[in-house]
Amino acid sequence: MNPSLNLSVQFASDASDLPHRAQIRRWVAAALERDVAITVRIVDADEARALNQDYRKKGYVPNVLTFEYGEIAPGVLGGDVVICAPVVAREARAQGKPLNDHYAHMTVHGVLHLQGYDHLDPGEAGIMEAREIAILRRFRIPNPYSS
Repeated sequence: MNPSLNLSVQFASDASDLPHRAQIRRWVAAALERDVAITVRIVDADEARALNQDYRKKGYVPNVLTFEYGEIAPGVLGGDVVICAPVVAREARAQGKPLNDHYAHMTVHGVLHLQGYDHLDPGEAGIMEAREIAILRRFRIPNPYSS
């Protein structure tokens, strides 16, 4: 049985090359292991920096932030994934990869964090990265961790 997805997509960025809602939905759905109600919000640098400072006490602009709210209904995990458009664009250029592929990676990465995956130690990082690689492969996106 496929997990249920209640998804809201918000565009709060001036960037012109953002992924389509349908693409975001497919990426989120592919990463799900349980029922979720999630908002994916694509933002500019000022909002990403403010959220990172306010909630993590870190003063830089991140590529993706995940906020997990626990069960908001029986069996339904709630949360937000915030993706910073200018950082994703800069990273994609620097890494020589298609912008849409990097958006897919950041979306999947954020959704996995929402479901408890982490990369704080090498063991956890290896598990999370393997899961990301497998999900992205379904979309014919190359391993984002290989050079």
